[in-house]
Amino acid sequence: MSSLPSIAPIPPSPRHNPATGEHWYPRPLRRASAISVATLLTPDERLRVDAAGQGLYATLHRETLDDLLRELRARPVAAVLLSTATLARSGGREAARVAELVRGFPQVQTVALVSEMDGVTPQTVLALGGSGVRKLIDTRRPGGWGALREALSSDEPIDLRQHVVTTLARDLEGAPDGCLRFFAALFTAPTEVTTVRGLAVVIGVLPTTLMSRFFRMRLPAPKRYLALARLVRAARMLENPGCTLTAVAHFLEYSSAQSFGRHVRNVLGVSPTTLRRRYGAVALFDRFRAELVLPYREALCRFTPYGR
Repeated sequence: MSSLPSIAPIPPSPRHNPATGEHWYPRPLRRASAISVATLLTPDERLRVDAAGQGLYATLHRETLDDLLRELRARPVAAVLLSTATLARSGGREAARVAELVRGFPQVQTVALVSEMDGVTPQTVLALGGSGVRKLIDTRRPGGWGALREALSSDEPIDLRQHVVTTLARDLEGAPDGCLRFFAALFTAPTEVTTVRGLAVVIGVLPTTLMSRFFRMRLPAPKRYLALARLVRAARMLENPGCTLTAVAHFLEYSSAQSFGRHVRNVLGVSPTTLRRRYGAVALFDRFRAELVLPYREALCRFTPYGR
């Protein structure tokens, strides 16, 4: 999977706020973390999968399919790795339930991993195919582990962050680096960043400075950008029918599902159920662009939260 474009770091020299006399150091924007991959593997396979994915993905190893489903409901996961050996040892019971996972999380790539062969492996592979698993990696052959890395890195539809950054870079061609950093932060900041104050800390400016610069450029308030960006991230999770509204609210740091519902109604004027039915993440991001980017392109191409 592609990573976010490189953004030049801010020089670490202190800045001065003349209103308060305060000196402070800007904080560079965090890089996006490795993608999350949930697994149901044998102990030996876990070690080898961890080694093969170093620098590309972070593994979430689980013991049962129920544990795996709970993980998928609780957080965004890019892919699932299922060991044919582990499923075979369950007597075929777990393999028959894989269809529940595939139906409930169609946006999550599901990959079957073959690292050993016994008499029931062919039946297990057939059961996985019948459950909807369409990708099989045989790590016994030369290049198998490289094929696994390639399979996980080439699944572009799950990379919402890359789509956002590249699209906005095209929309705002010629805009200052600081403007693009602001938009990157909206979609890549940790989920606990729920306020403009928290966002300002991430991109390295004072909150009052951030808000005043938006006001001076006659742009919408930064809280509008943050509110709709959080819902784009929510829409990505809700593309999976197995993900509940409560899980989305919890992951994105809303106080409750009811609080999430109020936020959806205030920002979009629809219910969370309508959000799920009407908008995928890309469609809602297009609305973000139509409301908050394209009408203000001229101003944004001259805007930076860092000043001169």
